[in-house]
Amino acid sequence: MADQMHLMQMLIHSASTHTLLSWADPADRQLAGLRDFAYWQDLAKTLERGCFDAVFFADSPATHGVYQGSTDASVRYGASWPNHDPMPLVAIMAAATERLGFGVTLSTTGTTPYLATRRISTLDYLTRGRIGWNIVTGFSEAERAANGSTFDFSHDERYDYADEFMEICYRLWDSIPPDAVEMDAGKPRFADSDRVKPVDFQGKYLKCKSVAPVLPGPHGRPVLMQAGSSGRGMKFAMQHAEIIFGIQAHVAGMKKATAGLRQAALDAGLKHDPVVLYGLQPIIGGTEEQAQRRADELIARIPLDAILARLSGVLGHDLSQFDPDDALADMDTQASRGLMAATASSADGKAVTLREAASRWALSVAIPQIIGTPEQVADRIESIWREVGCAGFNLSPTTNPNSVHDFVDQVVPLLQARGVFRREYTGTTLREHMA
Repeated sequence: MADQMHLMQMLIHSASTHTLLSWADPADRQLAGLRDFAYWQDLAKTLERGCFDAVFFADSPATHGVYQGSTDASVRYGASWPNHDPMPLVAIMAAATERLGFGVTLSTTGTTPYLATRRISTLDYLTRGRIGWNIVTGFSEAERAANGSTFDFSHDERYDYADEFMEICYRLWDSIPPDAVEMDAGKPRFADSDRVKPVDFQGKYLKCKSVAPVLPGPHGRPVLMQAGSSGRGMKFAMQHAEIIFGIQAHVAGMKKATAGLRQAALDAGLKHDPVVLYGLQPIIGGTEEQAQRRADELIARIPLDAILARLSGVLGHDLSQFDPDDALADMDTQASRGLMAATASSADGKAVTLREAASRWALSVAIPQIIGTPEQVADRIESIWREVGCAGFNLSPTTNPNSVHDFVDQVVPLLQARGVFRREYTGTTLREHMA
């Protein structure tokens, strides 16, 4: 385990933060953020002041419509709707900062390898290497329907498709040697065309014939991230990801997942442990009672229908068909098997009811809340980091911008004083931050 932990901040470009109905809370300004660049730039500046490794933009590119066979609940409560694109936010937040990194989610469904590398590498070039790509394989039925996709892949075949997708991306990234771009006005010659290799690929699912569209960033390609936790997902992550985002509902799950990922790394022939960041959600108060009261107020506002609409879309099952007080079986799914397993598990091995599982998804995806004073939150984060042996954490907000400001101003100084988090950046790129 490294001497210092890494921290990313999860954000989402929608009406709510990851906390459902956060937009209805008096402390929240997320609705203003839908139409205000300054909101996002303020968050970026605060996180850079806190020396965070990166912002991590989660994304639901289409509105879940599995629950009751309709998008009604999602739209009514602003649960995964609207679906604004996070890419423009990365550009405007990067323009307001110098060191902060950015991870952006982009699915292999509904785009092509050429367009994906063009969008992400343009940002990486402009930011001089501050961009990461969170690769998702398009588990959402809503996304496929919205894009008119004719592919109906099984869970594992989605990863086969994504392997081929990434092969094209690698060829595009690697087709421009760093010294091939001359920009020599005296000759005049912009690049040595003999050294820039056109890509001509045809596989089982995809084909691409083109020259790379974007000049390479300082490391040639963006940092690659992935959240696969099924057997096939871990194999994909070991092959492609530099950073793995783990979602587990409790510390026991984190420890088990870390052991599984380390074994997967050995099986893949890797000579280093995977870099894993787990999701956590801090809820801070002046006293422990105030922090708990804050968490209870947030949960009390959220109708069960709103939670089940999001949960049904992610798990690929219409949960309106189940009694909320029955045990939630670990059902087979062609959607996210990792999230299904995390949702259905408990630290003590007891059965989890659908209602209990829903409570985990009210404030964020199935990740633990750390509730207490700044000192208690810092204690617990350090304790989990040491016990699990992970690289660090991806923090989910409740209401913004106060969630971000409170953590940066009240918890980060405590972690810094203990020597477990950086006081200043030593590099300028995301890859250097995570090294």
